[in-house]
Amino acid sequence: MSFDDLGLRAELLKAAKSKGYTTPTPIQARVIPAILAGRDILARAQTGTGKTDAFALPLVELLSQGNPHRRHPRALILAPTRELALQVGDSIKAYGRRVSIRCSVVYGGVNIDPQIDRLKRGIDILVATPGRLLDLAGHRDVNLSRIAFLVFDEADRMLDLGFSREISEVLALVPEDRRTMLFSATYTRQIRELAQKMLTEPEYIEVTPGHTAAESIVQKIHLVNKSHKRDLIIHLIRQGRWRQVLVFVRTKFGANKLTEKLVEKGILAEALHGNKSQSFRTRTLNDFKNGLIHILVATDVAARGLDISNLPQVVNYDMPQVPEDYIHRIGRTGRAGAGGIAISLVSPEERGYLKAIEGLLKEKIPREDVSGFTIGGKVPDFVLLRPNNPSSEKKADKAILEMVKQRKISKQRGNLK
Repeated sequence: MSFDDLGLRAELLKAAKSKGYTTPTPIQARVIPAILAGRDILARAQTGTGKTDAFALPLVELLSQGNPHRRHPRALILAPTRELALQVGDSIKAYGRRVSIRCSVVYGGVNIDPQIDRLKRGIDILVATPGRLLDLAGHRDVNLSRIAFLVFDEADRMLDLGFSREISEVLALVPEDRRTMLFSATYTRQIRELAQKMLTEPEYIEVTPGHTAAESIVQKIHLVNKSHKRDLIIHLIRQGRWRQVLVFVRTKFGANKLTEKLVEKGILAEALHGNKSQSFRTRTLNDFKNGLIHILVATDVAARGLDISNLPQVVNYDMPQVPEDYIHRIGRTGRAGAGGIAISLVSPEERGYLKAIEGLLKEKIPREDVSGFTIGGKVPDFVLLRPNNPSSEKKADKAILEMVKQRKISKQRGNLK
């Protein structure tokens, strides 16, 4: 199938080709005709599958057939994060400008006045995060009574972030007579319940297995004590001369702490998480894409929706507690058929998470030793002594072993006093 077979107007076909598309991706080949046919959609698609353009192209096509430049938006796209909203908005604007369709993006963390001014001038498509959308609707700065198309992008992440109440409030503001499209990377019980509530005789579309990683991604596991993770990642960065790596950590505090230590070692690193301002996040992401920052340390929430082409490496510094999140994380690399490497640093305390991930994948991820850092790995000769490591103690000078022994004895005596 080619784009010419999808029923899109010439201007949009030209725009798609200018983005590098020669043939539609599997999700695009199924979703675009379904939306053009007026169907509600429930689609499962992982990141990097061309999902955004799968709904952006037909929405622009349908809206361009009516009367553009109305005062109130006719299509609403909800996104869980600011980064994803901006990414979706950029894609829609690239198509919309070809056929005089206007799009605006609204999100929190920035001054609301410019967003209000833009809405007053009239738009066709609105891309929004739930909180800022309800702020605007509550003050009557946006009218959702004309919405004909409603899209929930990454609905599973929206629910993970606790937006259930906001979703219900948005549904109360839009017309019941509308077309609704729900996109999710997972089909959880909550997603199925939400779909039942929102969709009318939807077309179910699933183009990728829900529990597999892309074949283009090389996966590795380094078994390492928690206290040695920082030294190991610094070693990997330096040895591999990494220049563009996305590192996942569990908490905002952990992101800041690791970033500080990397910067102390002369590594160009920056943290990205929810406590950072929108202007900082936008600038940081641009610097990362342009090579001014080599290591981006991010939490799951901050990284969701990041669009980084040809990202060579992803590192799980902290293992995800939810197995499906592992697939989402490593899916940031190896996109669109390009190769990528996903490395996970697994401490003894995290072996349960690793077991759950391998159970989901139905395969064992290869282990790889790094001398002097990983558990059970050989200790290089330049290491004088690593206590409680048989290989290191065997190589160490007897005088050093005796000195360590005497210090232990002295410490024990001091504790007994």
